[in-house]
Amino acid sequence: MTNATRRGVLGLLSSGAALLAPAARAASETQVSATAADDACLLTPQSESGPYYLDPKLLRADIAEGRPGVPLALRLRVIEAGSCMAIAGARVDVWHCDARGIYSGYPGQSDSHKLDESGKTYLRGTQMADAAGWAGFRTIYPGWYPGRATHIHFRVFLDDATVLTGQTFFPEALNEFIYSNVPDYTGRPKQRLVINANDRVATEADADHKAYCAIKEERDHYLATLTLAVSRKPGAAVEMPTGKLPPVPWIKDRLAALVPGLKRNPF
Repeated sequence: MTNATRRGVLGLLSSGAALLAPAARAASETQVSATAADDACLLTPQSESGPYYLDPKLLRADIAEGRPGVPLALRLRVIEAGSCMAIAGARVDVWHCDARGIYSGYPGQSDSHKLDESGKTYLRGTQMADAAGWAGFRTIYPGWYPGRATHIHFRVFLDDATVLTGQTFFPEALNEFIYSNVPDYTGRPKQRLVINANDRVATEADADHKAYCAIKEERDHYLATLTLAVSRKPGAAVEMPTGKLPPVPWIKDRLAALVPGLKRNPF
């Protein structure tokens, strides 16, 4: 995405966010209050790593590798569950799909399942947490692929041992706006049927929304932040098995599922 295009997209998103009020902004504010206030030091829920994890051994903050999309800064803070003490030096891996729902490093990608991205490393990287526990990445807003809500994967290591495998989710009103209006994300042959409300990974692993990120609009990008509370206790890092969940429920009232506060049953 060129600088001119990036400015245009963020201008479009800014005006769209105003038009969507209280949709996108209410969703964002809800996530901010939920993340910053209560239960920040409770253990972050484990989730599945999914089928697309790999370690390309790339210690880097900029993971986009030129993939088109809305610029996103992702900041994750690693703390000790219970004590809330920052964990300096923790290794944080992240990986996610691009604007079209494609993962690097694997065959069978794209809506046709015929694109082979083996050997590629975009939208993957590792950072070591600083003295305050923060690890930051420069990337793009993730797209979607059939069967899953919008998400970014993360894995935290302490002393070379995995202590947390999880996923962070995004406000649905903002997802819907980006996927409907930004050219890098539009024109998909299939409808997006799975969102936060009926994604089994989100609802089964994180019913209390402890791993939903807070989103803030900056001048030329979005900023997503999340605190990851981990435990060093043996047996605490039990990852959710991949692909062991019940079928996705059908959403009958999409608007109720997308916009917080409507108090209507989406199912």
